[in-house]
Amino acid sequence: MEEYGFTEYFEREVLRKRAYIKKEWCIQVISHPLKVEIQEGNRFRFWGTADELDGRILRVITLADKKTIHNAFLDRGFKP
Repeated sequence: MEEYGFTEYFEREVLRKRAYIKKEWCIQVISHPLKVEIQEGNRFRFWGTADELDGRILRVITLADKKTIHNAFLDRGFKP
């Protein structure tokens, strides 16, 4: 399995503000995305699902390496 990392922002802010988000879900989204886009600032957006999300879409933002997770949140406005 590939190694993934998490920024200090993710560890301190994202997990605190969105305690329902699991790191495993973020890794699953990056591993099997429904959609991927490049974002300004050399970051990438990944959209995907996890079984536990009951069909809801999780957006995961990574740094340029596509392995360091910086942000994650449920995306109610996802359009494929």
